[in-house]
Amino acid sequence: MSNARKLARVAFSVAALMAAAALPAQAKVLAKVNGVEITDDDLKIALDDLGPGIPHQLEGKARDSYVLDFLIDEQLVVQKAQADKLAETPDFAKKLAYLRDKALMETLLGNVAKQAATDAAIKATYDEAAKAQKPETEYHAHHILVPTEDEAKKALARLKGGEDFAKVAGEVSKDPGSKGGDLGWFTKDRMVPEFGDAAAKLKPGELSEPVKSQFGWHIIKLDETRPKTFPPLDQIKDQVSRYVVQKAQSELVMKLREGAKIERTDQPADAKAPAAGAAPAAPAAKK
Repeated sequence: MSNARKLARVAFSVAALMAAAALPAQAKVLAKVNGVEITDDDLKIALDDLGPGIPHQLEGKARDSYVLDFLIDEQLVVQKAQADKLAETPDFAKKLAYLRDKALMETLLGNVAKQAATDAAIKATYDEAAKAQKPETEYHAHHILVPTEDEAKKALARLKGGEDFAKVAGEVSKDPGSKGGDLGWFTKDRMVPEFGDAAAKLKPGELSEPVKSQFGWHIIKLDETRPKTFPPLDQIKDQVSRYVVQKAQSELVMKLREGAKIERTDQPADAKAPAAGAAPAAPAAKK
């Protein structure tokens, strides 16, 4: 065999290998329903689509098995619907057109999400929010909640007599949410005004007089105060990312509205429509 023919054969083999590598991997068949295949690609799409609808306690293989069962049931129902020729009805055609448009919208907004939620954009948004935060005080306090002023005065007398706050709270307080009366850290505006104002006037270690609110009568003990700090980025990165994505999607929708001719016939000309421009729900960026 000549060198030229050998080189040609080698070149052909290399080209064939490269072409094979470029082909997408063949989907793995996970189940068959009356001969119709359900593949791992179908499973991935269903996992993305069902999302929060999947029981949160399911993970890994259990989660996949749950969704595969759903796809099997879905295929059984689909086959029955096809046998009944429901795909040929006008209602189905309308629904199919709607779902096609919805899928296109979600795909576009999903692409916007991926492009918008970069680490740089998330960090810049976080820095801007941290810089804009106004100085604020956080309070750590305990309280006792009782139905009447008389009960509040009796509890206060016990505390002034030296009894342990957590002990008294455990015996008389009607607040089921606090343990031993401990409210943890909070800012003034997170409490009802009467409570927040009373707590803000105390010094660490002081007890309040009975304070009336919509919930009853309180005795407040202020433990300590501190300046409110902005949470670190890694703690709220998901929230910041969602904000960045929603902002980018809303800006796109606003831009499209501004450049479009929209005619509505569902309301009188002088009726005020709700503010528009918020992006429809779409997938967040996936990293």
